[in-house]
Amino acid sequence: MSGKLFIVPTPIGNLEDMTFRAIRILKEADLILAEDTRTSGKLMKHYEISTSMQSFHMHNEHKVLDRYIQILKEGQTIALISDAGTPCISDPGFLLSRACVQEGIDLECLPGATAFVPALVKSGFPSDRFAFEGFLPPKKGRQTKMKAIAEETRTVILYVSPHKIEKTIQQFDEFLEDDRQLAICREISKLFEECLRGTTKELLQKLAEKKAKGEIVLVIAPKTFQF
Repeated sequence: MSGKLFIVPTPIGNLEDMTFRAIRILKEADLILAEDTRTSGKLMKHYEISTSMQSFHMHNEHKVLDRYIQILKEGQTIALISDAGTPCISDPGFLLSRACVQEGIDLECLPGATAFVPALVKSGFPSDRFAFEGFLPPKKGRQTKMKAIAEETRTVILYVSPHKIEKTIQQFDEFLEDDRQLAICREISKLFEECLRGTTKELLQKLAEKKAKGEIVLVIAPKTFQF
């Protein structure tokens, strides 16, 4: 009888965003796979979770995939977590979840924290139709993707690292209309949570006055949107 894989979201900032069910699953699992055991160790300590934990990240997931599929086939329960948010969403986990589907192993994803949903809601832009694009390509295909986003009639959501946000806004300034609205949402659920709204030029001015730090979600309004 096969075991079961639980995909367990963890807080993106405030530790109180952990659900009761997520805590119970992590305590009851035979094994926890964590993106970084040192980072997750703080969460485990906070909630007094003593389940055995092993590393599962983008640099080793191809290598160790078969081992964990075999463990699941032997009937054990595995809980997969990432450093923050929901695994598989711009985080490791897709290969393992796909393998479980292919092998007929039971798979369950708990609802919970993810950064792009609160950023979308906070932006004030339409949320009935949107496109989540994750991280932009670093080089090849980057401009092509930006040009496509410039023509989007849906709200577009991107993850951007803090040291790339100013350059990213500068690049979008080449393709977006002067009045196109954007929102930089950073440090969601943390002490210094902030949402900066405006055109590319207005945001560049704000970033020049104060550098954006922490985890960042960039939300771009649809081409036809006006406040």
